[in-house]
Amino acid sequence: MRGLNGRRQALLAGVGLLGCQSWSFAAPSAAQSRRIVSVGGALTETLFALGAMPDLVGVDTTSIYPEAVRQLPSVGYARSLSAEGVLSLRPTLIVATEDAGPPAVLRQLEAARIPMAVLSAGHRFEGLLARTQGLAELSGRVDAGRQLVDDMRKSWAQNAARPGTLRQAGRAAPRVLFVLSHSMAQLRVAGRDTAADAMIGYAGTTNALADLTGYKPLTPEAVIAAAPDIILATEQGLQAAGGAAGLLRAPGLAQTPAGRAGRVVALDALFLLGFGPRLPQAVAALMDAMESAMAQSPPTRPM
Repeated sequence: MRGLNGRRQALLAGVGLLGCQSWSFAAPSAAQSRRIVSVGGALTETLFALGAMPDLVGVDTTSIYPEAVRQLPSVGYARSLSAEGVLSLRPTLIVATEDAGPPAVLRQLEAARIPMAVLSAGHRFEGLLARTQGLAELSGRVDAGRQLVDDMRKSWAQNAARPGTLRQAGRAAPRVLFVLSHSMAQLRVAGRDTAADAMIGYAGTTNALADLTGYKPLTPEAVIAAAPDIILATEQGLQAAGGAAGLLRAPGLAQTPAGRAGRVVALDALFLLGFGPRLPQAVAALMDAMESAMAQSPPTRPM
């Protein structure tokens, strides 16, 4: 996986697309009609928050919030785009996350001389602010961008940075295992350098598999040894697994402290992992859900 990501980054850097605030073209002027294709649910959500909905002509399948964007033409899944599908919408600008692909399609779009910017939040709140400012500039909504960034800063201070009860004197922070469970046949767990790992840290908890990097296949030996206090999933993944009981039937999960206590927490995938403008609220909601889970069955593990 690291090799594939490295090749994708090398390709994007080679055509001048990689980076939150650097691009190799001039964005359309205010006098020009903008036709934006957005590839990435968090990007689409941010453009909507900036007031750029009238300029959106197409989105990918991860763009599901707010409800209004679901009515826009789809260009397919972010990792398996079709150049013909994107070009048929006659975009003047394509914005995408670093997950966009495949590389061959990106090369086709670059050859068609369609202005494109690939933006990353880097799984950090500061990165989200920079990405928002970049989208505001690209979409010609600089003033709206300043206001949105200011609103997010205030919300972060009020919600995400609030004191919590997950770190208690005399006890270690709860250990959390994130399980990606869109298919029970291909369960994966999150190590460091992932959106899930960042959210676990922001919530005041510890990633039970922080010694791993990226998303790895779930193995019963690893999860039992990790001994998580909480199992974290997405609502969509939990539904695919048949609920919390279905997820806990995966090898090894029921033998963990979280599994024995039934401590399973789930939030909407885009809300939890998207790093969009609702990030401060997502961190606060995750803290609340974890605090509730721990209060129902507190751990006995000493620090």
